[in-house]
Amino acid sequence: MPQARKQQVSLADTPYYHCVSRCVRRAFLCGDDKQSGKSYEHRRYWVEERLMFLAQIFAVEVCAYAIMSNHTHVILHVNESKAHSWSDREVIERWHQLHKGTMVTQQFIKEGGVPEYLQPLLEATVAQYRERLLDISWFMRELNEPIARRANQEDGCTGRFWEGRFKSQALLDEAALMACMAYVDLNPVRACMADTPEQSDYTSIKQRARIAQHGKQPTNLQPFVGNPRADQPDGLPFELVDYLALVDLTGRALHPNKRGRIDLSQAPILARLNISAESWLTIANGFEAHTYSAVGGEEVLTVYCQKRQRKRRAGIGCYRKMFAA
Repeated sequence: MPQARKQQVSLADTPYYHCVSRCVRRAFLCGDDKQSGKSYEHRRYWVEERLMFLAQIFAVEVCAYAIMSNHTHVILHVNESKAHSWSDREVIERWHQLHKGTMVTQQFIKEGGVPEYLQPLLEATVAQYRERLLDISWFMRELNEPIARRANQEDGCTGRFWEGRFKSQALLDEAALMACMAYVDLNPVRACMADTPEQSDYTSIKQRARIAQHGKQPTNLQPFVGNPRADQPDGLPFELVDYLALVDLTGRALHPNKRGRIDLSQAPILARLNISAESWLTIANGFEAHTYSAVGGEEVLTVYCQKRQRKRRAGIGCYRKMFAA
C-alpha cells in the first residue's frame, strides 16, 4: 500500500527528495510518437520553463532534473530557513505570482495593511502560504497541473495526463544524494537520447556545464559549495568540478558507443563517499531499480525507519553493497 506523502517527507531527517512524475497510459510528454508520427518535443520547454519559474518562487530548490519522453525526474531541496526568513509581504507576493490570493491578501498588498479585525485572518493566511511554499507536494502540483492542462488542450482531450501520485524518495545522506543526481543527469545518455551529458537537452547537467565554461553556476539551481566545513553556506556539499568530471566519466562508461571503460575507482569524490567503482556504475545505471522510498547508508536508514515506526528496512541489503566500498 502506498504511504501517505507526509509520512515520506520528513525535513527532520533530510531536506533532499527525488521526485518522478509519469504520464498515464501512452500519453506523451515530449519526444516523438513513432505510431502517430507526431512530435511533442516542444513540451520539454514547457516543463523546464515552469520548473525554473517555480524555483524562483518556492523555498524548494532544484538540484537536478531530466525531462524525458513520458516522465520527469527532479531532485529537490527544501530550504526551510529561507521560507521562515521571508516577511509577510514577501510570502504574499510570491504566492500571488501563482494565484490571485484572497481579498484580504490583495488589500494588504495594495494598502500596506488591513483593519485590526482582519489581522488574525491575514496572519493565518500568510502562515498557510508560507507552509505551502516549502511543501514538495505543492511544488509538484504547481509544476504538473499547468502542464497537464496545456497538453490536454493541445491534444483536444480531457482527463488525467499524469499518474495520480508522483513517486518520491528520501535521500538520507551525501552518497544517496550524489548517486541520485548522477542517475538523473545521465538519463538521456542511458536512453541513447544524447552521446554525452553536456549534450543532453533539458537537463540540469547541460545547464551546469554550459555556465561552468564561464566560471559561474546557474542561479536557478542549487549551487555546489564545496566539501563540508564549519562555515559552509547553503548548497550541495561537493565541488562542482568533481561532480562534472564524475558524471562525464560515468557517462562514458555507460554509453555503448564509447570506446573502453574508464576506471572510476580513482575518482576522489567516490573515495570520500565510500562507494566502489563497481557499485557506482550499478547505481548510476539503475538507481530506481535498486532503491526504495528512502535511500542511504545502513545507519541513517535504520534511524529513519525507527522514527517512521517501520519494522522493515526496505532495501537494506542492496544499500550495504552500494554504499560501502
